[in-house]
Amino acid sequence: MTIDIRKIQNIAQDLIDNLEKVIVGKRETIELVLIGLMGQGHLLIEDVPGVGKTMLARSLAKSIGCTFSRIQFTPDMLPSDITGVSVFNQNTREFEFRPGPLLSHIVLADEINRATPKTQSALLEAMEEKQLSVDGITHVLEQPFMVLATQNPIEYEGTFPLPEAQLDRFFMRVRIGYPSESDENKILELQQLRHPIESLGIVASRTDVVFLQNEIKKVFVAPAIKKYVIGIVRATREHNDIYLGASPRASLSLSRAGQAMAAMNGRDYVLPDDIKFLAEYVICHRLVIDPSARLHNITAQLLLQEILRGYPMPAGELTTEK
Repeated sequence: MTIDIRKIQNIAQDLIDNLEKVIVGKRETIELVLIGLMGQGHLLIEDVPGVGKTMLARSLAKSIGCTFSRIQFTPDMLPSDITGVSVFNQNTREFEFRPGPLLSHIVLADEINRATPKTQSALLEAMEEKQLSVDGITHVLEQPFMVLATQNPIEYEGTFPLPEAQLDRFFMRVRIGYPSESDENKILELQQLRHPIESLGIVASRTDVVFLQNEIKKVFVAPAIKKYVIGIVRATREHNDIYLGASPRASLSLSRAGQAMAAMNGRDYVLPDDIKFLAEYVICHRLVIDPSARLHNITAQLLLQEILRGYPMPAGELTTEK
């Protein structure tokens, strides 16, 4: 299979450069978001307020010329507030579907853990099947479709923890973090007169995004790399301090994320280092730590690092098919 690595790199680099005009000093986070977009996945952005989570989602949608909607989750929100409702038209004597904010290309689910589990579950079908079912009628979502959900990791009052089934549907969990002193100074200068997002242009089309999503599937994943991915994921299921390990969906996500990262770095093959770097972002949010381990402040990150240290990285022919 031939793969146009140069075109992938050029599109990805244009998007990174464009997003860095708004999100200053967070190149790694931007790259992870693009990996999620290229892997046709959804992202959980877990961070404190004010670090640019909403701006990142808006900038991404604007950079690729896609529709954007922001859903502010609250405890009194109903599933129909997200998916849309069927309204009876007196003139035609028929029910008409009024689409909700979920029928957009890029959806920001802001403070998703403030909504009840019933409302949170309204996202499940859309995230996995790329479609919505309302009143027995299925509505196929336009591509590309991506959910970026945010939650505050330190505020628990009035929140509802995301169920494991929904956490498992998030391709990766990323954090933005506070900017450095020099980056914060640059942010002040850039926003002195107006916000940079106001002048942000389109640097890639929806067709380009679909091209990226299809093209990275051709990136070669050696049998040794597949075995490495499966070994890491299976080790989470067998660890004594992990009550619930990662699912096969995690293996698929980790492999696809590795393909996206390889292509973005100009390679048509995945390296073990790609998998090792991405493992924390893909796996940790899917793990349920044993209560006794939590009492000793043992985190998913610590356990995954232990697994990675104990599992040998593959060697041999990783670049071409035999």
